[in-house]
Amino acid sequence: MPMRTRAAALAALTVAALAAGTALTAPAGAAPKKTAPAFLAASELPPHPSSDWTAGPVTDGFPVELAHCLGEGVPAYDYRHRLFRTDLDTGAVQVTVVTGSAAKGRALAALLNREIRSCADRIEQSDPEIEAEGRFYGSLPVEEGAQVHGLHTAASWGATDVHLLSVGRDGGTVTVVGWGQMGDFDDAPVAAFKKTTTKAVNKLY
Repeated sequence: MPMRTRAAALAALTVAALAAGTALTAPAGAAPKKTAPAFLAASELPPHPSSDWTAGPVTDGFPVELAHCLGEGVPAYDYRHRLFRTDLDTGAVQVTVVTGSAAKGRALAALLNREIRSCADRIEQSDPEIEAEGRFYGSLPVEEGAQVHGLHTAASWGATDVHLLSVGRDGGTVTVVGWGQMGDFDDAPVAAFKKTTTKAVNKLY
């Protein structure tokens, strides 16, 4: 990502997300709350052992950095996102969306969690040279709840990457947080990422 997966490993999925970009960012007619949801600050991400995080601006649209799991089939809403990076091969992203009602927010969060859970299978189906494994790290008791997932990919030529992804909801507002770097599940800061997810959902409003 940021979410710096090896570009070669997931290039096909990123291209698919770019092709679907118009649908992903098209307005859905939802009535946003008067105050826009707040985003994470760089200091609220899992600490990096040797590099500080830098936060980019909040930008309209759905981030292609989440293309490896959410590149297709995401309902059209007015998404906003922020990218984060370190000086090394670690990156992160947060995307938020105001759906207009608690029912729509619940449905979107459920869909995003399903897409993430099926992500590993879809990656392997799209590229026989990549092995992928997904893990579920549990639910968090914040606002209307959040779920935390892990994903590891290993390519036949040796590239290996690990990601953490979470989906949280506050009423009709949904946020997705993603973190990624080279490595495997042992390299993933799951406990710190859960704290980041809790902060992300609490900061929405």
